[in-house]
Amino acid sequence: MDVRSGESINGLRMSWNIWPCSQPDANRIVVPLGCLYTPLKAIDSLQLVEYEPVTCKASACGAVLNPCSFVDFKSKTWTCPFCLNRYPFPVHYAEHITETNLPAELLPICSTIEYILPHSVCNPPIFLLVLDIAVIEEELEQAKDSLQQSLAMMPQNALVGFITFGANCYVHEVASASLPHSYAFRGTKEYSAQQVSYQLGFGQHTSHMGGTMVAARFLMPVTECEFTLHSLLDDLSRDAWPSSGGHRRPLRCTGAALSVALGLMEATYPQSSVRVTLVVGGPCNIGPGTVVGEELVETIRSHLDLQKDKPNARYSKPAIKFYSTLASRAVACGFAVDIYACSLDQVGLYEMKVMSDKTGGYMVMSDSFSMGVFKESFRKMFDCDEAGYLQLGFNAKVDVFTSSEFKCCGAIGGLSATGKKRPNIADTEVGEGGTCQWIVGALDKKTTMAFYFEIANQQPNVMPPSKQGYLQFQTCYCHPSGRKRLRVTTVAHRYTSSSMTDITAGFDQEAAAVLVARYAVLRCEQQEWVDRMLIRLVSTFADFRKDDPGSFKLAAELAMFPQFMYHLRRSSFLQTFGTSPDETAYYRTIIFRENTLNSLVMIQPALLQYSFEEGPPQPVLLDTCSLKTDVILLMDDFFHVVIWRGEKIQAWYDLGYQDKEEYANFKALLQAPAGDAKQILADRFPVPKFVQTNAGGSQARFVTSKVNPSSAGVSSGQIDATAVITDDVSCKAFMEHLIKLAVKS
Repeated sequence: MDVRSGESINGLRMSWNIWPCSQPDANRIVVPLGCLYTPLKAIDSLQLVEYEPVTCKASACGAVLNPCSFVDFKSKTWTCPFCLNRYPFPVHYAEHITETNLPAELLPICSTIEYILPHSVCNPPIFLLVLDIAVIEEELEQAKDSLQQSLAMMPQNALVGFITFGANCYVHEVASASLPHSYAFRGTKEYSAQQVSYQLGFGQHTSHMGGTMVAARFLMPVTECEFTLHSLLDDLSRDAWPSSGGHRRPLRCTGAALSVALGLMEATYPQSSVRVTLVVGGPCNIGPGTVVGEELVETIRSHLDLQKDKPNARYSKPAIKFYSTLASRAVACGFAVDIYACSLDQVGLYEMKVMSDKTGGYMVMSDSFSMGVFKESFRKMFDCDEAGYLQLGFNAKVDVFTSSEFKCCGAIGGLSATGKKRPNIADTEVGEGGTCQWIVGALDKKTTMAFYFEIANQQPNVMPPSKQGYLQFQTCYCHPSGRKRLRVTTVAHRYTSSSMTDITAGFDQEAAAVLVARYAVLRCEQQEWVDRMLIRLVSTFADFRKDDPGSFKLAAELAMFPQFMYHLRRSSFLQTFGTSPDETAYYRTIIFRENTLNSLVMIQPALLQYSFEEGPPQPVLLDTCSLKTDVILLMDDFFHVVIWRGEKIQAWYDLGYQDKEEYANFKALLQAPAGDAKQILADRFPVPKFVQTNAGGSQARFVTSKVNPSSAGVSSGQIDATAVITDDVSCKAFMEHLIKLAVKS
């Protein structure tokens, strides 16, 4: 069974493509029943139609006509596969429909179809830029430069607004450049939409349109205010609020600024295509959302501080509560909140991540506004397609429909539950559960959500051999063209017998690894939970004789899964040693929304080898045995792209052989990984950090911390320069211990 085929056709991958027929059987297979779904995946054969979909009229259903529907051509009726109700086709369908003349939504190749909904329009994209001006001049100049470049890349009809903050928050008028105005808000308090609109002078307008017209001073089409914004940014300087010398942090009211930004949008463009984009260079230390004190002597919290509830961790719980409130406000209006954080120290992503996690906004973390990680990532947010539209969807609602045999437990990945109820909602909740509908402030072509299911049947009854289960996703979103669109994906799966002899044939170990990773990260489970799950899985499906490790054999469909779990339990997603709370928050937010391939690269980085002997670059084991002296390695762990040179290669490089004509082949060897790295950097969002290092170099840690420590690196009393000194157990020892426990009687 080709378990990957569904991704290119429907943007969907399931952990199990053959399902157990009862919940007791589902408990036996250990790995959750779930799928990874990319709503806006670019599909070559996607059918785009401009008419209203035909939907099931049952109050507890609402599914859309699809290729899995049962059609009676004689009576011109169709039966919904989800609720089994029968309906007549609309007149214009019934007149023409035959077995050889089917509408697009009934064609088997159109299991995913997109409707452009007639008579539905939405506002153009709206970007509210919120800039931190309590940073040093050099950093501010770099941030201003990126913002000015973004203005030229925005669609011509996009609306844009501008807010700055330091000790106080300033909402800038963008209507006129002759006499620029800004409205100041005190940085020590939270603001509601009503308070913001009143202070900005349009609170007296009771009608939404009246408020919007007055608010045009603050939100205008980019073509009309580009010159004004360029002038504002050119004249913008560091926050002038007096600082108390070098022993205090500059005052920064990030929380208040975000509450003002959301208040402005709530009062003017609720339920519109809105992105509130925060560009911040340090931690909030004044007003709501404070994560650290003003005194530099007080360090920002670490994982250990949070675990032991030390004094400098006292800000975290109130800050998380505050940012959760802001996230709820954004979700209620369908907004996305982006966070671009650039600082050598932490800025409070640990507390603020809830806003990105709930709204689907971007999160990007870098050391400086001058680095490509920020500059290129910020630029890519405004990339357009061939038609000139942003490659994004806004204010989306995702509905899940299931046939009666199974129910939805919940979803994980940059979304929020709306609380909408249907009979297909499971009692067990995973992530955002208790609903059949979720809201996502913003989507791109790679935004991927994880959905988890459970079997409704609690008794081990055998289902009919031909029994199929049906699953449908409906994603209604605002397209940047100003029209609402509905993408519908419908898939079917079959059920196995009670013996479950064929269930492993439908196991997708890659999708399963990502679903397990999201589940473990969400629950902040430690590696012990992953170990117990893995032992149960292999003891259920492996062939072996009791107490005989040598007889252990695992089917090819599951062979890579233990290796994925080995790397997951070592990763920064579950291990917090050596990382800050901000870094952990960043890594976890990203893995919650990336597609299967990118998530696997995060769990088990890809390693390519370049050498004179091998010819083209070869994928090699993520192992210390690959750290050879005469090769160049390119490692991609999604967040970093690292070029590593062996000792011999680095020695030749230091001698300048690449500059000599007779060593042109050596020059070509050096250029090959650089070209491949450039391609990765160009295709990915967020843009990874690019690192060049060599064996024994200080930044070689990016590679040595990821490889499997298969050898101690000591031979004949000599320590190998490529040795990895670590307390981590090797993959071989891990597998031996796993097998020993699995076969234990």
